[in-house]
Amino acid sequence: MGVISWIILGLIAGWLAGWFVNKPTSGIFQNLALGVIGAVVGGFLASAVFGTGVTGINIWSIIVSVIGAIVVVWLYDRFAGRRV
Repeated sequence: MGVISWIILGLIAGWLAGWFVNKPTSGIFQNLALGVIGAVVGGFLASAVFGTGVTGINIWSIIVSVIGAIVVVWLYDRFAGRRV
């Protein structure tokens, strides 16, 4: 999968992850950046566990990327977010 596809899929995943996590400390640009990281992390983990990771812009890849992005956004908010 090309770099442009990773970025597009990561942006979609980051937007959806921000919508699912719904934390006021996270901004849209922060979620998009974390979504790209989450898409990469989710793709590598799915590849290691299931034998196939992110294969293009399709339903399986979106699910894997969104789950990876949700985990990354949640971890960021949990450990590096603003303290109240």
